[in-house]
Amino acid sequence: MEVIKRSRIEKQAENNLIHETVEGMLANIRSGGEETVIDYARTLDDWDGAFVLTAEKKQQLIAQVTDQEKQDIQFAHKQVKRFAEAQRASLSEFDLETEPGVRLGQRIIPINCAGCYVPGGRYAHAASAIMSIATAKVAGVPFVVAASPPRGNAIAPQVAYAMDLAGADMILEMGGVQAIATMAFGLFGAPPADILVGPGNAYVAEAKRLLFGEVGIDVFAGPTESAVIADETADPMTVAIDLAGQAEHGTNSPVWLFTTSRQLAETVDRILPKIAADFPSGDVISTAWRDYGEIILCDSREEVCQVSDRYASEHLQVIARDLDWWKARLTNYGSLFLGEGANVTHGDKCSGTNHILPTKGAARYTGGLNVMKFLKVLTWQEINEEANFTFSAVASRISRLEGMDGHARACDWRLNKYYPDHDWDFDVADQQRYD
Repeated sequence: MEVIKRSRIEKQAENNLIHETVEGMLANIRSGGEETVIDYARTLDDWDGAFVLTAEKKQQLIAQVTDQEKQDIQFAHKQVKRFAEAQRASLSEFDLETEPGVRLGQRIIPINCAGCYVPGGRYAHAASAIMSIATAKVAGVPFVVAASPPRGNAIAPQVAYAMDLAGADMILEMGGVQAIATMAFGLFGAPPADILVGPGNAYVAEAKRLLFGEVGIDVFAGPTESAVIADETADPMTVAIDLAGQAEHGTNSPVWLFTTSRQLAETVDRILPKIAADFPSGDVISTAWRDYGEIILCDSREEVCQVSDRYASEHLQVIARDLDWWKARLTNYGSLFLGEGANVTHGDKCSGTNHILPTKGAARYTGGLNVMKFLKVLTWQEINEEANFTFSAVASRISRLEGMDGHARACDWRLNKYYPDHDWDFDVADQQRYD
């Protein structure tokens, strides 16, 4: 293995200032409630308006969306919804008798309220609104609160349309830590969210991280990551453009190339800065590539898999021979894009798989946002008197070997109650002592 281009920043250190700022803001909002949120919105976003988007204002915003924009957003919504529906259909409840008199089963039910954050800032993330809200609604979540930072005197019209199309029950014109806290704590008439989902900046990500446990979250999010695996059959221009396109996410967004072709590696290294310079967002791309871009030359495709799985990238694109081989061998990634035709942008915007994905190596142990994140698998059991002959006896003995006498006596009581004629060798209190 040889590193053709190395990241200038080996590891992104946690920003202690962000942590302290967010921790303080959450504490202030927890104690000060809505008035504190109003103060933060006025100070940070220069916002003095109402937070809950009214039906009238929503229709005014939607009227600004062109027919082509509506058609494109509808197309993306259809794809995401259809894939989420297939995920939901893959789950099932069941009820089985494991032993005579013993019935076990599981129920699958949605959480009661989801809070979906849709970033604003530099871009109008209409696709993010679909990814989170539509998926929650397919899961059956009865109430979805969606929040997005205002741009001037309103949220982006296209975002408002996407939120409405996806089924948001309440839309907040609010961003940042105050929006995350509002959804988590249930302010301004919203029920407290059971889970917070959606991408955001470092402050939003830190707020979700600090609230995790009190509420659920989708993923521990960091800057967007993208990797391309390519062999000698790949077009260097395509590889370079795809890497540059993903570096547009931010100046701290890593993009990586893993390849078995030295010629490809050196060509991409040479042309990518020139390509970035021609992009409207060239400054962002150039900085991300300079500071975080890497090209790693491997001796074999097996070594490429080892390197890729170690990086566990959020997005992973494969432009190489034998795509089925790669699909079978790669294990750590947020979402996989097979072949030149499957560009990461497709997944980001409209192909149907979710673009809210794990970063910072979290793909080693979790996938991205999906229907299951909004569902609870609840188990139940029913054990009749006859089955207690076996199950209470075994549970009692295991409890005692573990030193848990109280657990054991709960089973002993049932054995003596259901089978009083048996000579049980258990220490059971006489019921008359408590009458």
